[in-house]
Amino acid sequence: MNKYYNKKKDGFHSIKEYKRYQELLLLQRAGKICGLDRQIRFELLPAQYDGKKCIYRAVNYYADFTYWEDGKFVVEDCKGYRTKDYIIKAKLMYYMHHIRIRET
Repeated sequence: MNKYYNKKKDGFHSIKEYKRYQELLLLQRAGKICGLDRQIRFELLPAQYDGKKCIYRAVNYYADFTYWEDGKFVVEDCKGYRTKDYIIKAKLMYYMHHIRIRET
């Protein structure tokens, strides 16, 4: 059990994420969305170096799902709880990539 009490299912981080993926698969089969993908990495801040030494690792955000809907690129995250880290990463995602995360 992890600290947010979600249960993993079939390689997904939570049952909610698993169920949402099943819904998205149906939408893709129906032609409502296309290009469905999982766990796509977005770099929010690059690694910081002092000469050759890395002093800060890169900050990345991993989207639960990405897909195209009505010609628009969608980044979606299944949220049961909005952590402080997630809120900061969502702001950085918009600042760096001009993408608003759709929360489900």
